Amino acid sequence: MNILEIIEKKRDKKELNRKEIEFFINGYTKGEITDYQAAALIMAIYINGMTAEETTNLTIAMSESGDVLDLSKFGKNVVDKHSTGGVGDKVSIVLLPIIASLGIPVAKMSGRGLGHTGGTADKLESIPGYKTDIDMDNFIKNVENIGISMITQTMNLAPADKKIYALRDTISCVGSIPLIASSIMSKKIASGANKLVLDVTVGNGAFMKNKEQANQLSREMIEIGKLAGIETVCVLTNMNEPLGYAVGNTLEVKEAINALKGDMPEDLKEVVLECGSYMIKLAGLGNNIEENKNKMLENIKNGKAYKKFLEMVQNQGGEISYIEDTETLEKAKIIEPVYAEKDGIIEDINAEDVGKLACKMGAGRIKKGDIIDKAVGIVLNKKVEDVVKKGDILGYIHINKEEMLKEAREKLLDIIKISEKKLPTGKKCNIIAIHY
Repeated sequence: MNILEIIEKKRDKKELNRKEIEFFINGYTKGEITDYQAAALIMAIYINGMTAEETTNLTIAMSESGDVLDLSKFGKNVVDKHSTGGVGDKVSIVLLPIIASLGIPVAKMSGRGLGHTGGTADKLESIPGYKTDIDMDNFIKNVENIGISMITQTMNLAPADKKIYALRDTISCVGSIPLIASSIMSKKIASGANKLVLDVTVGNGAFMKNKEQANQLSREMIEIGKLAGIETVCVLTNMNEPLGYAVGNTLEVKEAINALKGDMPEDLKEVVLECGSYMIKLAGLGNNIEENKNKMLENIKNGKAYKKFLEMVQNQGGEISYIEDTETLEKAKIIEPVYAEKDGIIEDINAEDVGKLACKMGAGRIKKGDIIDKAVGIVLNKKVEDVVKKGDILGYIHINKEEMLKEAREKLLDIIKISEKKLPTGKKCNIIAIHY
């Protein structure tokens, strides 16, 4: 067996077997297969696709290319949650303390932001003292002691995926459903969970731009889950406008803390409750979705969810005084309101454009090594379908680059589209579909 034969086989639209896929993954991870050979195979996969069995074998091979976390000591139902990414997505920060407060162990490894989408680890590090880079022994001990730990990915999990992902980016092969599905699921398998809720974001601010793509990706990941022994639920959620009101690291943490105290934007609440209700179901603690949502709401109301968040922050070195009084968290030097220039109804707030603007202001990374400014970002004051009058505040720009203030203000005014026409009425729904 050699890589040239494998490339030729996929080039000619033939199905690769498990041993051929393992040969490629092992060889590429060890550096025995070159980037240009791997690029040829990835391009062939991009053009010709993969069968469900091929995609599953690729996923398992990548998951076994490095360390695999063993969470079996936490019981037979170990539930994880993952988002495909978006703008203003602080769901994990709100949801997981709620889940832990219900007695479900939470062992969460989160990524960092890149481009217009933020990362949970960066947001948590906005809390002074909070450590995300702790070792595996302490990670496990934290979950044993208080039921929750949220860290960044410190293990050598799925290194083959890291190499292939970087390669896909350089040869314009990112948008392949089998490659996206195997990338997400390989990391989840290596992370040790056997139950999984995936928040598959859909819209201009997401990786999946339309429902058809999201449905296909969900089906692929659920099929991989079945073959790999991981029960998977995909919740498709709207990402055409930012989730909640805040976009930016410290700003999103403040919104998440307020949400845990009971002040939660409706769109954020909808996503948190839907994803959480299925986590509870997969954990074996309730099959009735509406009852599960009520359990979550009760633990927000009685303060148990907020208390669990405080406990987690303190346990990982964070200063809880900043949580108790979020106004003490770092602020940008300039906080500038942006005013509506006419009467009307908010027709559109393009999530991707908001994310890109926040990134340009310093809230995100263009390259992995970039240093982010955790204090900057955008706090919207309106949502799509809200009525506005001329002079109303549309949002606030939090910025440290004075020379960019005028550009940021003009850009945000351009992003927030105000229509003078009456928009179709009807309750907005941020849950697009559920697949399992």
